[in-house]
Amino acid sequence: MNSEPELTLNQKIKNLVIGHARNPDDPHLFHKLSLVVFFAWVGLGADGLTSSCYGPEEAFLALKGHIFLGVFVALATAVTIFVISSSYSQIIELFPTGGGGYLVASKLLSPSVGMVSGCALLVDYVLTITLSVASGADALFSFLPPHWRSVKLLVAMAVLLILIVLNMRGVKESVVPLIPIFLIFLATHIFAIVYAFVAHWHDFGTVANATITDVQQSSSEIGIFGTIVLIMRAYSMGAGTYTGIEAVSNGIPVLREPKVQTAKRTMHYMAGSLAFMVLGLMLGYLLYRVEHQTGKTLNAVLLERITAGWNGHTGRVFVLVTLISEAVLLFVAAQTGFIDGPRVLSNMAIDRWFPSRFAILSDRFVTQNGVLLMGGAALILMVFTRGSVKFMVVLYSINVFITFLLSQLGMVRHWWIVRKECRGWLKKAFVNGIGLALTAFILVSVVVIKFFEGGWITIVITGSFILLAIIIKRSYSQSLLPLKRLNELVHAADRIYCKTDEGNLPKMNPDAKTAVLLVGGYNGLGLHTLFNIPRLFGDSFKNYVFVQVGTIDAANFKGAEEIEKLKHHVNKELDRYVTLMQSQGFYAEGVSAIGTDAVEEICNTATEVLQRYPQAVFFGGQMVFPKDTFFSRLLHNYTTFAVQRRFYQQGIPFLIMPVRVELLNTQ
Repeated sequence: MNSEPELTLNQKIKNLVIGHARNPDDPHLFHKLSLVVFFAWVGLGADGLTSSCYGPEEAFLALKGHIFLGVFVALATAVTIFVISSSYSQIIELFPTGGGGYLVASKLLSPSVGMVSGCALLVDYVLTITLSVASGADALFSFLPPHWRSVKLLVAMAVLLILIVLNMRGVKESVVPLIPIFLIFLATHIFAIVYAFVAHWHDFGTVANATITDVQQSSSEIGIFGTIVLIMRAYSMGAGTYTGIEAVSNGIPVLREPKVQTAKRTMHYMAGSLAFMVLGLMLGYLLYRVEHQTGKTLNAVLLERITAGWNGHTGRVFVLVTLISEAVLLFVAAQTGFIDGPRVLSNMAIDRWFPSRFAILSDRFVTQNGVLLMGGAALILMVFTRGSVKFMVVLYSINVFITFLLSQLGMVRHWWIVRKECRGWLKKAFVNGIGLALTAFILVSVVVIKFFEGGWITIVITGSFILLAIIIKRSYSQSLLPLKRLNELVHAADRIYCKTDEGNLPKMNPDAKTAVLLVGGYNGLGLHTLFNIPRLFGDSFKNYVFVQVGTIDAANFKGAEEIEKLKHHVNKELDRYVTLMQSQGFYAEGVSAIGTDAVEEICNTATEVLQRYPQAVFFGGQMVFPKDTFFSRLLHNYTTFAVQRRFYQQGIPFLIMPVRVELLNTQ
């Protein structure tokens, strides 16, 4: 006989679209979810690699006709890529469980500075998703008939929706199907760059002479200082090239063990491939004298000129395949925002800068709320900007350099503090110091250059996020004050507690009335609810059963050891309740469960408890605030009410013991 409950229609649709729930007790769970180096290169490195599709183009166009100055911009960009990646490799070593900009700034500078870095990253990741998809749509429509461009925005929005669904299924599931496209992108672009170099091998001397001439001409027209400013402006406009580098250090939790080595190798792959692409494409622009054409990217123009002399339809097919792979990989690059954005949001939620629900994992072990928020924000931005890459590039890259700057500053400060204990600290501080100087220069340049072109919008949005985070943090702090007073009951209970003789423990009577108490740990709320049961019902209940669910969230979903620690902690908390009630002469036991959905686990456990104790009545405690405001509903977990609805549907008796917060603040 099949004892499994029949699935509802909603559950069947959910399993079909998103996938079946994963088992947290599966010993191979983390192996199944984690990414090896190559998968990490695809999932986390695609953003950095595909930034070569718009970063070099923006830098090249910013030269305003002095195209051969692009040689200096390309070399400076490649050097910057290696400097930033080297400095982030040191962050990976120092933060082996994940060292994104939020955590680094929080630990090495201050929590408030970390919050600023985290808010900047969240806005940047939304822009990453939107810009990557919009750029992919541009690449896709570069070879399609002009009259088709009217549906480009709809296509971009459809791709966003598909990516949201894929990421609801899980990180690995969203990466694996796209590996063939990644390989095609690499093969076609490497071939195009190598072909361009070989075909124009004898023109490199001409490029060198033209560069010297361009320097002399620009110096005579705008002066040496003006030439330097022009180069620096182009260098800054191409700042979007570096935006994916931070993703690897932030995405360490999804990498395969040994995580540090996997992360560092991924960083090396990404830095090397990105530097090659940037140098190759910008030199290709020079060799083929690429110019802007309406409705086409510079890469599309370059590919058409490279294949212009090829026989038959070979050139057309090559351009088509290359641009399609470029478009799809740009869509893949949005993965960085979907992987790391929710992770940053969950870390900030754990620290109470944002609602705690953003730290909750789905049964697919995905930060589902974060994915939906990032995807929804990207959809809104896509509609607002109408998919304009040119406009989004202006908004882009400012925020990531705020994070870069704060991370490097924190690392330099760290090496200085530990200089007496750490051998080789000077060399490490020098690497991060160079990164600090470069990122500070780029940040100032980008803000100055882009501010009046629309960059102020990014600053206003980020500032609004920072203000919202401060308000949420203050609201949490205020609501936690009553909990501190409530937790005084823990000390009272410890004074009441006395050791019970093991041979004289109360016996279980399954036919007696049983109070089943849902608890969230050995705390004031649980004890307040427990003490109210005999106060209101006297000696009606002879058995006490305590049920606690250990919720797997972003804070503890870091490995099998963390799950075991969670189980141990839950059982230890339950034992304290059991011992307390046994000391008062009652039979007591604890029932624990581990999962991502507390309501679902409680309902499953309730069925088992009722089979053993037919006379059971369930109790739950709920904090009640003086006013039911938007913030109180948003910030606090009303699991008890959700359980009440489910129990009532099943005919299970359930009583909520309200704990009014205002009564605890009267003195």
